[in-house]
Amino acid sequence: MTGPALHVRWFGQSAFALTGAASVFIDPFGDMKAARARGYDWRYPPISGVAADLLLVTHEHGDHNEVDAIADVKRTVRSSAGTFDTPIGKVVGIASEHDSVAGTQRGANVIYVFEIRGVRVCHMGDFGQDRLRPEQIAAIGAVDLLFVPVGGMATIDGPAAAALTELLSPSWVVPMHYGTPAAPFLGPLDPFLSAVKGEVVTLDRSTFDTADMRPEGGRIVVIPAPPPPTP
Repeated sequence: MTGPALHVRWFGQSAFALTGAASVFIDPFGDMKAARARGYDWRYPPISGVAADLLLVTHEHGDHNEVDAIADVKRTVRSSAGTFDTPIGKVVGIASEHDSVAGTQRGANVIYVFEIRGVRVCHMGDFGQDRLRPEQIAAIGAVDLLFVPVGGMATIDGPAAAALTELLSPSWVVPMHYGTPAAPFLGPLDPFLSAVKGEVVTLDRSTFDTADMRPEGGRIVVIPAPPPPTP
C-alpha cells in the first residue's frame, strides 16, 4: 500500500468514484422519483459530469444501477459474478444475497473485489446475508479498503457490519448505505461506530486520498461527509 494515492469520492448511498491511473465508478443512482412516490425521502444530488473507465453495478435496484449517469465508460460489469478482464485489470464478482433468506425477498447482490493503485478494494454492495459463507470469504481474500453497508433495513446493520469488518480485517473501512439528511429512512451510522474497531476519522468533505491517512498497522474508519441534500 505504498506509492501514489487512490482518490475516493462518495456520492451518497453506495455510489463511489475511485481514481488512480484509471477510474472506477460503483453503483450510480439515477432519478429516484419512484422511491419518493413510495414515501422514501431521497434527496441526494443527481450524479452528473462524471466519467469512468470501469463501471460496476452490484445489483439491479434503482439506487445502484443508473449506468447512463456515467460517461466515457470502457467496460461495464453489471450484476454479474465471475472473473473479468477490465481496463484496471482483473475484477472478481462474488455472488451473494441482498437478504438473509437466500435472496427470496430482495434478490441477488454481487460483491466486487479488484486492485487499483496497489490498493485491494472490496465493495459489498447491498449485502444482506447473516454472515459470509466460507467460499465467499476465500473468494474475497485479502482486503485493504472495504466499503460496507451499515444502515440495516435492506442490508446488514451496524453491529453485523462491524463483525464483517473484523473478519475481513481491512486497513481502511468506509461505511455506506445508512441514514443521512439526504436519505433519513435508513438506519443511523452510530451503531456501527460503537461496534467497529479502529481509529475513526470523520471528514468535512466527501473525498479522501489513501495516502493522506496511513493505517500504520492498524485500521482507519473513514467517514466522508455525505453530499448535502437537495431542497
